[in-house]
Amino acid sequence: MKTSLIILAAGKGTRMNSDLPKVLHTIAGEPMLIHAMEAGRVLEPELTVVVAGHSADQVRAATLAHDPDATVVEQQEQLGTAHAVAQARPALADFDGMAVVLYGDTPFIQPETLERMQAALDHHDVAVLGFQAADPARYGRLVMQGDTLERIVEFKDATEAERAITLCNSGVVAARAGLLFELIDGVGNDNAAGEYYLTDIVGLARARGLSATAVTCDEAETMGVNSRADLALANAAFQTRARAGLLEDGVTLMAPETVYLARDTYIGRDTLIEPNVVFGPGVTVESGATIRAFSHLEGCHVSRGGIVGPYARLRPGAELAEDVRIGNFVEIKNAQVAEGAKINHLSYVGDAFVGAGANLGAGTITCNYDGVMKHHTHIGARAFIGSNTMLVAPVSIGEGAMTGSGSVITSDVEPDALALARAPQVEKPGMARKLFEMLKAKKARTQRGS
Repeated sequence: MKTSLIILAAGKGTRMNSDLPKVLHTIAGEPMLIHAMEAGRVLEPELTVVVAGHSADQVRAATLAHDPDATVVEQQEQLGTAHAVAQARPALADFDGMAVVLYGDTPFIQPETLERMQAALDHHDVAVLGFQAADPARYGRLVMQGDTLERIVEFKDATEAERAITLCNSGVVAARAGLLFELIDGVGNDNAAGEYYLTDIVGLARARGLSATAVTCDEAETMGVNSRADLALANAAFQTRARAGLLEDGVTLMAPETVYLARDTYIGRDTLIEPNVVFGPGVTVESGATIRAFSHLEGCHVSRGGIVGPYARLRPGAELAEDVRIGNFVEIKNAQVAEGAKINHLSYVGDAFVGAGANLGAGTITCNYDGVMKHHTHIGARAFIGSNTMLVAPVSIGEGAMTGSGSVITSDVEPDALALARAPQVEKPGMARKLFEMLKAKKARTQRGS
């Protein structure tokens, strides 16, 4: 069945106490809105419509940065969930498949849950996502007869018997797009808030003799984020689930509670992750690698057998081939490091290529930025870069070449050549003693004067 997504993302999120729209606050390194969009990807939607409101320009920019084919529409006035969904009607005017309504502040709906909702429409006209609540509190209740959803009752309107129901409404709804908008046309706002509630479509559908049902999921999937406290809980919940998934997949986490993962982190089995490692978005670590303690990785790729850290930083564009060694206090950015190369201590390598088997000594820096432009450094296979070498890009070091410690390399070095580029050492006998005496005398005069 052809599918479209309608993602509601118009709320200000007053309880966040933030200038940032609620749906753009991050969980595991990415906005909540992106989590919702990615959850719906399993349905292979032909159209994704995000309904923005508060700070719509920011929401639009984030949406299109993630999916340039998405459509962003604006809800000028926040008049309820049914009103918000209605704003998607023009974008779906010619669409005759299923529409699924998701929420940008409910980031944990699982793909398999959405697949079950899609399957439910093979036999029903409307499908609603429900959950068994440990504390139903003031959630709307789903009133069922067998597998038929008769109605959704808000807590304030429920009888004592209905309040005893623990099957609660998540707000997620699926129906054919045309039917969804027809039902919304019948929704009124005769309630205390004066809003148009999407939940009313179930009663309207049943009044027309249509079939509605509820698909259930774990309560954790329906977790909404309305405050900073909720955001912290959501991040913790994500990390707990993601860490458990890695352990199940054969990854060793020495101190799981100290490892922080992004939504898209991929780590192959038999990889060892030491304590206090942070993975930002866009990281792939292949099988059999080791990421040592206190390292930070983002937008990078570590191949099989690589060792990174401790205290290393891999920035976007870092590509490490098999058996590469990146040691303590080393930073790699937008650089390819070929098989077996070693950068073990206190170095910065940016906008560069490091050839197979090359060895960069402590304090090596590729001077890649001139204040306006970035420039490239090429280091050939098996080259040896002496400690404290400055490689002033653009520059190329040939295969098997060597630079002397403390050199500032500004010109290309031929293969197998030794390059020395440092000022000659000058020694002045007795000058150190005379200089110290002069400085001590100056200090004493200054202290007497004060």
